[in-house]
Amino acid sequence: MIIDLRSDTLTKPTTGMREAMFSAPVGDDVFGEDPTVNALEEKIAKLFGMEAAIFCPSGTMTNQIAIRLHTRIQTEVICHKYSHIYLYEGGGIMANSLASVKLLDGDLGKITATQVAASINPDDIHAPETTMVSLENTMNKGGGSIYTLDEIKPIHALCREKGLKLHLDGARLFNALVETGENPADWGAQFDTISICLSKGLGCPIGSVLLGSKADIKRARKVRKVFGGGMRQAGFLAAAGIYALDHQVDRLKEDHARARKLGEMLLDLPVVSEVLPVSTNIVIARLEGTTPEEFMSKLSQKDIKSVKFGADLVRFVTHHDFGDEQLEEFGRRIR
Repeated sequence: MIIDLRSDTLTKPTTGMREAMFSAPVGDDVFGEDPTVNALEEKIAKLFGMEAAIFCPSGTMTNQIAIRLHTRIQTEVICHKYSHIYLYEGGGIMANSLASVKLLDGDLGKITATQVAASINPDDIHAPETTMVSLENTMNKGGGSIYTLDEIKPIHALCREKGLKLHLDGARLFNALVETGENPADWGAQFDTISICLSKGLGCPIGSVLLGSKADIKRARKVRKVFGGGMRQAGFLAAAGIYALDHQVDRLKEDHARARKLGEMLLDLPVVSEVLPVSTNIVIARLEGTTPEEFMSKLSQKDIKSVKFGADLVRFVTHHDFGDEQLEEFGRRIR
């Protein structure tokens, strides 16, 4: 048995999800005629109290569309230096939107309103105009750390005061919400746009959704088209998203519980000096006396897969294909 903990994107559709996909009514989504895509977009927009949504192939696309909406050439995006939009989207801020980026430090990948306020550029011909702030929840490089609403609200208020757009890369937002118990609609009220990935913890084979105002989503459809994201009978994929929202959100707590136990197991190893606080389904171990490559090679010999996450860091991600049996077997193998 291979224990694959590289990412929660590795999950396979459940039997119920496959049945929902096979039976989905479909049409041409570029013409706006796929009833299942329309149903997914309406369902998730309503859940977050936002006006509209657009279904896209990936979270990178939904994030990059949002950046295109909220910037112009020679403007700037404020985000944490470990943000997915900066580190893992192929330089898309520059390539797709011709915008600059200001990178901030922050505990476990999170930033504060005070930091944002200090980072807004003055009205000066030498500096790009600040137009957008982007946050990430949960924070991948922060070990799945969680923003709470109380942390978000001051940033929201500052952005409104300064006329900045606020975007959320919510790739794993539902992982945060099942832990905090906060209302999705309260989160929708804080942001101009929210990107949500369906193919991570929610277990869909593909797809992300961008939420926003009707005006922004209308513009987003044109950007999606030029990015090559216009799909046709996409309802087969959207049906998986609907099924996931109905059946696979609450169970994320199980992934989190297993992640905490996995972190405890790793701490028992002499080569692990620290495990970052485990808030959700991401476990990041800091090594001493060995390299990630050496450590991962030994794990690979035991059919355990993980990901190098820095000079002395290795990441493990729990998901719905990693159950109690696999967790017990993981512990046995690393012992």
